[in-house]
Amino acid sequence: MSLTAHKDLHQFVQEVFLNKGFSQEHAIISANVLIAADLRGIDSHGVARLSGYVRLIDKGRINPNPSLNFTARKKTMGNLDADGGIGLVAAHFAMEHAMEMCQVYGSGWVGIQNSNHFGIAAYHALKAFEIDAVGFAMTNASPLVYPAGGRERMLGTNPICVAIPGNNGREFVLDMATSAAANGKLEIASRSNKSIPEGWVLNAEGQPTQDPNALKSGGGLLPLGSDADHGFHKGYGLGAWVDIFSGVLTGANFGPWVPPFVSFLDPAADAPGKGIGHFIGCWSLDGFSDAQTAKNQLDIWIDQFKQSKPSDANKSVIVPGEPERIYESQRMKNGIPLNEVVFEDLKNLNTHLKLNSKLFV
Repeated sequence: MSLTAHKDLHQFVQEVFLNKGFSQEHAIISANVLIAADLRGIDSHGVARLSGYVRLIDKGRINPNPSLNFTARKKTMGNLDADGGIGLVAAHFAMEHAMEMCQVYGSGWVGIQNSNHFGIAAYHALKAFEIDAVGFAMTNASPLVYPAGGRERMLGTNPICVAIPGNNGREFVLDMATSAAANGKLEIASRSNKSIPEGWVLNAEGQPTQDPNALKSGGGLLPLGSDADHGFHKGYGLGAWVDIFSGVLTGANFGPWVPPFVSFLDPAADAPGKGIGHFIGCWSLDGFSDAQTAKNQLDIWIDQFKQSKPSDANKSVIVPGEPERIYESQRMKNGIPLNEVVFEDLKNLNTHLKLNSKLFV
């Protein structure tokens, strides 16, 4: 495990995207999203994904120079066709359109089609804080998850994020997969040769397993809740909601037709929509009460939960978004830890693209 300064890593990611034909603006935005993931401790969606994006670009499945086309359909609603571009950029510009509508009408919503993987949902939701708004972001993903009671992969891990600003940097940020675990957690466990908790995955025979590589062998992720006794119909319902909002309503693909992230699998030939879909939006904080009152109330809410009795006397109750902010503070100061497998992957990318980055000197 090596520690790398986030600014140096950001520069390297920029150089990679520039090398693959991105504009300076799009390369910076893409690097911002990936480094934000690593800073927040979401290592599965940071630079560990970089070579995967490169392979998709090389395969012709990500357009490095897209013409993003936004169509305003209602005063507070619109559709963005990402032209096959990277979702890191498409979601960023969709939120900018949503924010423009929000500043005039109090809310703004954008459905995105013809896109690709958009990184961590929190990055896009948090952007709404720039205008004192509540941010919302979700995306569908390639089918790895069984529906409740099913044995065929029909849904993605389909994350949801809502971000609410408080005073002085305090915030509530819920960023969660609707499956029992995000696929990235399996990838991290696999790179570290660690087992996973039972209840995340079923193997190809439909049996519970702790093998992080079970998906590669024909298994599937379980919905949030894991089984009927623990309410997996709720996780299934949430994942379905994300899929319908992100794909069915936007013109993107949905269910089993959402394109895979891996480049060695081709998208379905009979897909009904275009690319991956996202749903982005925001509400003005002062739409329901005075903005300062809302922030003060959120501070009280956070304080009450932090002061509530924990199950472990040596720990405190965690507020959604708190662990990520702690990671961010530490990693901004000390650097981003890179798993040996990820570091070697980036090093190979540097060699292959002949970038001569100082990270690998």
